[in-house]
Amino acid sequence: MDARRCIGTSICAGTAPEHFRLVGGLSAPLVDVVAPTEATLAAADSCPVEAITVRDATDGRLIAPQE
Repeated sequence: MDARRCIGTSICAGTAPEHFRLVGGLSAPLVDVVAPTEATLAAADSCPVEAITVRDATDGRLIAPQE
């Protein structure tokens, strides 16, 4: 997650509350590495500024957001 890009819409916290929360008006992941779950993929795809990226752990390939 790129906290510098976050604009605090809270879409990710609403989509994946077990992975994201709002801190000081901005989103923060609950863990350092965002795992590719259905919820985190939806959160990454719905972020209007693409602050959340989900990558494959083995090869670093971008999984979400989808282009």
